[in-house]
Amino acid sequence: MQKITRKNPEFMPEPVGNYSHVTRVPKGAELVVTSGQVGTDMDGNIPANLNDQVTNTFANIKKVLESEGLAEENVIKVNIWATEEIDWDHLYSQWDKLFGTAYPSMTVAYISALGWPELKIEIELWCAEV
Repeated sequence: MQKITRKNPEFMPEPVGNYSHVTRVPKGAELVVTSGQVGTDMDGNIPANLNDQVTNTFANIKKVLESEGLAEENVIKVNIWATEEIDWDHLYSQWDKLFGTAYPSMTVAYISALGWPELKIEIELWCAEV
């Protein structure tokens, strides 16, 4: 059975965070892409604090994965956009609960604004089902 593989080539510097430099998806896998997940709660409320939004965002990520019958090992790429400096200790505590050590590839960008002025973080997932 083919599977998604992740690696950090030995001839490159180690990743600066909890991600993999390379994520390889086998031929024939089905691609599933999510919209950016944000920090709203089930009632649509958006906390003012970035860490609270991060916590809600990861709860929403878990739900969207489950809705498609996917798990953390199906996530191949994560794009993170934030409007203020991320508390990496907090984000990685949520990240590690979801991914363990099966780290997908990741891109992070700091931007001036997201779709709503109250939003401070948005995380998009690229997934593959083999």
